[in-house]
Amino acid sequence: MRTRDKLALGAVAAAGAMWGAKAWLRSRRWIELADRVVVITGSDSGFGLVQARQMAAHGANVVLAARNAEKLEEAAEAVRQDGAPEVLAIPTDVSHPDEAKRLIDRTVEHFGRIDVLINIAGLMLVGAEPTLTLEDFHTLMNVNFWGAVHTTRAALPHMRKAKFGRIANVSSVGGLFAAPHMMPYTTSKFALTGFNKSLRPEALRDNVYVTGIYPMTMRTGGHRHAWFKGNQEAEYAWFSLGDVLPGLSMSVEQAARMTILGLQAGDPEVIIGLIGRVKTAVDAIFPFWSAELMDVVERAFPAPENVETPAVQGRDLYGPIANFTNRMVPDRTRP
Repeated sequence: MRTRDKLALGAVAAAGAMWGAKAWLRSRRWIELADRVVVITGSDSGFGLVQARQMAAHGANVVLAARNAEKLEEAAEAVRQDGAPEVLAIPTDVSHPDEAKRLIDRTVEHFGRIDVLINIAGLMLVGAEPTLTLEDFHTLMNVNFWGAVHTTRAALPHMRKAKFGRIANVSSVGGLFAAPHMMPYTTSKFALTGFNKSLRPEALRDNVYVTGIYPMTMRTGGHRHAWFKGNQEAEYAWFSLGDVLPGLSMSVEQAARMTILGLQAGDPEVIIGLIGRVKTAVDAIFPFWSAELMDVVERAFPAPENVETPAVQGRDLYGPIANFTNRMVPDRTRP
């Protein structure tokens, strides 16, 4: 047998062994969700609500957490109708550590334990760097990063005592590679990625599995609730199209299913969407050319203007693009 053929055969054998070892590990770690106690932050709308409803379909007890009490109760009623054995709605601002602790404490007081924590609560801000303020960075870090840290650290003592737990911190593909005009968002998500990766091996000592979730944009209509600065109409145009067009965005139901599967298997991370997987691989193999590509992409983005103008939500912007994207995807931010 020629050397080249031996190398090819060896590579195939190694890939097969790695696949088999992964399947074995996932089967050993697999958990069912029926009767589990699952806390989901940011679950009054969008991805969080879809995730909660799928958990209900698995027979889990679901604790919903978000800031808006009215929307949260509407969401809780929807989840009850999906068959969850018990649903608890706890208004919570996870950016405040005392509220995050109260969320976990009330869950444990009511159910006697917490089995699963899924951190989804987050904010999105779009705009060129000159339009950003330090407050913008603090605001997104407080929710996107610190919110997950607060709830995770509140839940860990209970999970460690029980020698069981699953934590899924939903970052973004923006936590694996940076995108222009989303600096506070990607900064907060990169921080959460580091938290996920460093916490996982330490939590494993007590049979607590931490899974990082990295989805691409999902068709929830969430572009209406993102905030925009600078040339707001132009920024909204590129972002909203990427948020609704198939190929550039994905089904939120599929993303929720993949999150649940990764959590059940105790996977280290789940990268959801082809674009995210391809870009992550390109970054790892060709970091120089990946950075050069992003330099070119940035030239197509809106130039900085209206630097002092306050941010506005997408739902308050109007025009041809807004009308088109609103028709493309129904608003999934309500139950």
